[in-house]
Amino acid sequence: MVERIPQHRHCHSCGRAFTGNDDFCNDDCKGQSKEVVKSKKRQLMMLWGVSALVLVAVLWVM
Repeated sequence: MVERIPQHRHCHSCGRAFTGNDDFCNDDCKGQSKEVVKSKKRQLMMLWGVSALVLVAVLWVM
């Protein structure tokens, strides 16, 4: 016989299966995910800033 798996979701941070309506299995995973998003936002803003500086430098030289 085939064993049926109960209805569940997977955590967006660690991938562990859990039951519930949230996107994360616990508060630690939720906090970790917020830190990753915050870090990626900071990295993107730095990329935009450096790109703007390079553009200004190139236009200044021309």
